[in-house]
Amino acid sequence: MLTRRELNRALLDRQMLLRPSDVKALAAIEHLVGMQSQAPLSAYVGLWTRLRDFRHEDLAELLTERTAVRIALMRGTIHLVSADDCLALRPVLQPLLDRLLRTSRGRLLDGVDLGEVARVARELMEERPLSFAELEELLGERWPGRDALAQAVRAVVPLVQVPPRGVWGASGQARHVPAESWLGRPLGDGSAAGDMVLRYLAAFGPASVKDVQAWSGLTGLRSVMKSLDLVTYRDENGVELFDLPGAPLPGADAEAPVRFVGEFDNLLLAHADRTRVMAEEHRPRVFTINGIIRATILVDGFVAGLWRIERGRTERGRTERGRVERGRGQAGETAVLEIEPFAPLGAATRDALAAEGERLLGFVAGDATARDIRFLE
Repeated sequence: MLTRRELNRALLDRQMLLRPSDVKALAAIEHLVGMQSQAPLSAYVGLWTRLRDFRHEDLAELLTERTAVRIALMRGTIHLVSADDCLALRPVLQPLLDRLLRTSRGRLLDGVDLGEVARVARELMEERPLSFAELEELLGERWPGRDALAQAVRAVVPLVQVPPRGVWGASGQARHVPAESWLGRPLGDGSAAGDMVLRYLAAFGPASVKDVQAWSGLTGLRSVMKSLDLVTYRDENGVELFDLPGAPLPGADAEAPVRFVGEFDNLLLAHADRTRVMAEEHRPRVFTINGIIRATILVDGFVAGLWRIERGRTERGRTERGRVERGRGQAGETAVLEIEPFAPLGAATRDALAAEGERLLGFVAGDATARDIRFLE
């Protein structure tokens, strides 16, 4: 039996959050089986908090050199993955995307030949990258009066968001190209489900079948997991947990330094039971009603509050609260890191958060003319 605290330490260890890792950015992205990238620049913070000496250009170059891409994968959301994982995982997750399309847009697409829509869309995007609005308009010329055609293409065609989208210091509308043409290689054959589960456990285990299904969005994975060479445990509620033989279990007493976790981090999204890292009572404050997963602080390994960086009040270019929007400030801007704990913090914890917060400000807002840290208690 593994306690909640033991599961917490195992998760943090495999997420490279107990100590900074020396691996390169691409290796980290692959170990994590991708990083949710709904907010284009959130992965930069996610890698910064996990890797030693991570630089913005370490990720920006992966995107511009087509070694990593941003594409709809797990849970139907945009993920940053390596080019290899893009090609291997997308066919495995196609049933999920088909199901999401049927449930959300099915009636709007009755009678539409999706194969023909996909063929035409591919031809259009081979000419130039297109936004969904542009794609919808062009497809509407062929299928007048129809809605949701671009969303249908998103589901049936693997579309990568091309740079400068997602590049630190740059800006650009989300425009799309089929993955095969962008990467110059074909998709996999869809046989990588078992490998995907093994890699999930290496990054998020030990975990239940429901955990893997919550992370991936797929169903029917029990038979896949039962076919693998795995060991089993039980949590405090008696739920069966699967894991890789010999995978690290640091123990409940392993030290967990304070950490700043970015928006939409899979640390908070990869389990059906999230209590191994966040108390259920805090969930409404972290998971907003409009789908935003807020940036959080970890204290003793568990979510203990929120953070956001406020840039100076200028008439143009101010970022939304808590979100890194463009990765580059303007002359004369200030940056304030606001830390909002859920409960009073001890002096030592405040000092540790302030020290780590100085590093965070230097990474996210190193161009600001003045930087400060404010505790909202």
